[in-house]
Amino acid sequence: MHAPAKVDGIRYKRSRFTTRLPVGYRYTASHMWLSNSGRDEWRVGYTKFAVRMLGEVVESGFEIKPAEPMKFGQIIGWLEGFKASTDLYSVMAGEFIGGNPTLGVQADRVHADPYGEGWLYHARGMPDPDALDVQGYIQVLDRAIDKIQGDDGSHE
Repeated sequence: MHAPAKVDGIRYKRSRFTTRLPVGYRYTASHMWLSNSGRDEWRVGYTKFAVRMLGEVVESGFEIKPAEPMKFGQIIGWLEGFKASTDLYSVMAGEFIGGNPTLGVQADRVHADPYGEGWLYHARGMPDPDALDVQGYIQVLDRAIDKIQGDDGSHE
């Protein structure tokens, strides 16, 4: 078993949830991250919050092939976890480069190392224009955790 990658970022803690959010990444309201890997190429993965809700991933697959076009919101694959199954949606408009080959043999990397070896797919193009910086995503997390707890967040 590999150790998770050391994430350089902002420490976030609310209620019983703690993570470290990479500063240079973009984030979506659907709890995905995008990391620019050069020019207009991006790696995409689930945030630690998303994988905590999904549970440990046991299997994954893609319905899209490398070099095929992709658009925002398109279902491009799926993840099967112990807690839930989910469709995998594109947070990019452009071209699918490929899925993370590690997940075919070690699907648990999504949960164990979401910001490192557990990335989901690589694509070329434009990320979701509504993607947020880390501070914007912190606000999304605050609202999501408050909603789970049945709290409106007004008494911190």
